Amino acid sequence: MGGGHDHGSGGVKYEKPLWWAFGLTAAFLIAEVIGGLLTNSLALLSDAAHMATDVVALAISLVAVRLSRKPPDARQTYGYARMEAIGALVNGGMLFLVAGYILWEAVGRFRQPPEVSSTGMLVIAGLGLIVNLISMRLLKAGSGDSLNIKGAYLEVWADMLGSVGVIIGAVVIMISGWTLADPIIAVLIGLWVLPRTWTLVRQAGQVLMQGAPGGLNLDTVRDMMLAHPGILTVHDLHVWALGSKEPVLTAHIILKDQASAPDEVRQSLIAALAEKFDIDHATLQIEASTAHKGNQHA
Repeated sequence: MGGGHDHGSGGVKYEKPLWWAFGLTAAFLIAEVIGGLLTNSLALLSDAAHMATDVVALAISLVAVRLSRKPPDARQTYGYARMEAIGALVNGGMLFLVAGYILWEAVGRFRQPPEVSSTGMLVIAGLGLIVNLISMRLLKAGSGDSLNIKGAYLEVWADMLGSVGVIIGAVVIMISGWTLADPIIAVLIGLWVLPRTWTLVRQAGQVLMQGAPGGLNLDTVRDMMLAHPGILTVHDLHVWALGSKEPVLTAHIILKDQASAPDEVRQSLIAALAEKFDIDHATLQIEASTAHKGNQHA
């Protein structure tokens, strides 16, 4: 049970994959930007814009992983676990800006479609797809455990879809000469990214606003505690999260008249919370029912 008190140490195993993904993405970004300018492809430039946000997002994720591992101190008594939620929120904001810009730019291209070099699009997008697939493989393991890694993974996933879209657009233009395929693909990429970005931002905001962790029902927790034979009532029950997987609980427990020893009740509840809900940080204030009545009359 004590493992829950290790704020952020799980980020160690994710740092090396992040470094590899960061290096691959940064190395390819320069080639994709040059290729997008040379081919005059909005779809390719939209993919390059996503790739640029990937570089920033991965850098933010690396900083967040490093900071989240810092131990608690006199100023940050819970440590820096919430840096992963901050990193995810910044990444989500960047994705919103990029998707909005691409959609805006696409409107102009619908009115006046420019010439596009489909061969260059195809080659560069193919190379980008390889880089994206490698980066996704590196980040997949941590995407289910950390909002920070999930944000970086979503960025790379969006790029992978963008590369596939650019390849399809390039093939369509090569076969038919229909250059409208380029802005259409760019719009589809933006529309795919936006709802997933909103989900990420909402999850990060839930952590920062000290909301109940996803998948944890407060009423279910309360009912489990009230089912204890020695407990009369539970009040001031709060559950929030330090990071993606670090729920914290505080509550006031009113015991039945001399029904149970306070320490025994507290220990049994702490064990049950850890076993049933993975809540390893529980602070319980135990009060006798007579003391509670006295406080009411005070």
